[in-house]
Amino acid sequence: MIPARCLGLLLVAFGPPGAVAADLTVNLRSRLEAFKGTGEWREVHLQQSLTAGKTAVLICDMWDKHWCTGATGRVNGLVAKMAPFVESARKRGIQIIHAPSETMDFYRDAPQRKRILAVPGIEPPTPLSLFDPPLPIDDTRGGCETPDRFYKAWTREHPGLRIDASDVISDNGTEIYSFLRERGIGTLLVMGVHTNMCVLNRTFAIKRMTALGIRCILVRDLTDAMYNPEDPPHVSHDAGTQLVIEYIEKYWCPTTTSADLLRAFAR
Repeated sequence: MIPARCLGLLLVAFGPPGAVAADLTVNLRSRLEAFKGTGEWREVHLQQSLTAGKTAVLICDMWDKHWCTGATGRVNGLVAKMAPFVESARKRGIQIIHAPSETMDFYRDAPQRKRILAVPGIEPPTPLSLFDPPLPIDDTRGGCETPDRFYKAWTREHPGLRIDASDVISDNGTEIYSFLRERGIGTLLVMGVHTNMCVLNRTFAIKRMTALGIRCILVRDLTDAMYNPEDPPHVSHDAGTQLVIEYIEKYWCPTTTSADLLRAFAR
């Protein structure tokens, strides 16, 4: 007969019956206000274990063309780095979700679109009530630094991002939530644009999914902000993006990098 103390140790070592061992260890970055109310935030680092089969990559609004010329150029640059990362994640057994908002007509006959539509809808729980402070940048004028006016320029996801037979396509938060729950996926690796807008605020993105209990991790080198340096706080575009990333680390979710994830995939 196994003593109770020894049995407890065995359960800690091997987990409960049916448990799936984590096969990825990812380095995360967050922000901590150690002394509340001081406004003094410290960068903190931690490690998180993930299981590939319970993790998904969510690609937010990486359109073929943006109304802002400057944004289109930066998205093209992101695609060159994002595409090989997505291929590596897929090979590692991570589900890929393409979420190019307002382009579902383009994909209406795609098997990847039909697959997620076939998933039975799951009523989401009552969302958590989470603190939602204002952004550290002013994007009220649209955030475009080039002389462009808004129009619907996008028709599909950027063609530089391959959509595999195993992927799914949706821009609907309930569809994506239902798919995640059906597959037992509890973690989203979020990437795409724009960090201060769609990446935070779409129905499938960080704020909503976090409030529904999905653990989000922003891949901070595979995102970009819509920010014009002529607007407050009058910093460079890249510095504005970093401010939004730090804001997300403070209030919404931790971040990681594609390089760190690729190292985890290779272990």
